Amino acid sequence: MNLQFEERPSLHGYRIGIASLDAEKSLNTLSLPMILALDERLQAWAEDPEIACVLLRGNGQKAFCAGGDVVQLVNQCREHPGEVPSLARRFFAEEYRLDYRIHTYPKPFICWGHGHVLGGGMCLMQGAAIRIVTPSSRLGMPEINIGLYPDVGGSWFLARLPGRLGLFLGLTAAGINARDALDLNLADRFLRDDQQEALLVGLIQLNWREQATAQLHSLLRALEQQALAELPAAQWLPRRERIDTLLDVADLPAAVQTLSALQEDNDTLLARAAKTLAGGCPLTAHLVWEQIRRARNLSLTEVFRMEYAMSLNCCRHPEFPEGVRARLIDKDQKPHWHWPDVATIPRAVVEAHFTPAWAGEHPLADL
Repeated sequence: MNLQFEERPSLHGYRIGIASLDAEKSLNTLSLPMILALDERLQAWAEDPEIACVLLRGNGQKAFCAGGDVVQLVNQCREHPGEVPSLARRFFAEEYRLDYRIHTYPKPFICWGHGHVLGGGMCLMQGAAIRIVTPSSRLGMPEINIGLYPDVGGSWFLARLPGRLGLFLGLTAAGINARDALDLNLADRFLRDDQQEALLVGLIQLNWREQATAQLHSLLRALEQQALAELPAAQWLPRRERIDTLLDVADLPAAVQTLSALQEDNDTLLARAAKTLAGGCPLTAHLVWEQIRRARNLSLTEVFRMEYAMSLNCCRHPEFPEGVRARLIDKDQKPHWHWPDVATIPRAVVEAHFTPAWAGEHPLADL
């Protein structure tokens, strides 16, 4: 199952719930059994009056969580091309229910987002009430590389970033460091990587009966003051004006053309982002443009329902299986996209990704 659960005693009979992703070799990639077990335990802790707060973390030095287990999904997609595998229907439904539970958790929920925080790991973190980043944190939504799109609530948080930064990050899979995460409201606190145990000790010593919110705030602030000297330099907020100007365009093909032209730019960060986009999936670029446009007027529940349809439809179209094959299975790094030109992808193909891939009531109607 690759999960560890622990409860540490605190004052007055309270306990601190600790959930640890424990698949270090795969950078704590989420499998369906892990999703189900984590959701079940979080529900139990939410209903237990003696659990004061919950900490979610990942074991190993390299990653909190590098996303979902897309290889297993794609193996089924390749066995049944043009269809939605049963695993996909279950996996995405349960993953989005877990993400929604974290977003709406009734107790203090802390996520320790060290190392790689990618894809599915991003939404585990973004739903938390207290999102902690460290000097090693590298956040991102890399789905354009594999022909998927920034799901797991990516529509929600990318659409709410300043200016056109959400669109830029979704199109380019650009990495986000700890300072960027704080600047863009993708994190709440910066702590050193070696302060996790100090945080746990502080949580155990809190008096959860009286003014717990104020005490927790003071604890986090004191720890952060000890860490701020190691905060890295900002990458994306200082470039926002230029990015906003570049992406002040009427449609997606124009956005791709403008960004792709930066591959030899003197700004090495922008040049790297442009190269990623140029080698990425053209259909994904269309989905990013459209999901962000639609999500601006949607609730969190509506976002997850929209993304469920998108994810199932990605499984029955060829780009997602091909991207995962090239990047993660065969690792030849040479995906052969079915629609290689962003300017010639039919509008109907893009729209088809937002249509229901099921009969009757929405499978996430319970959210």
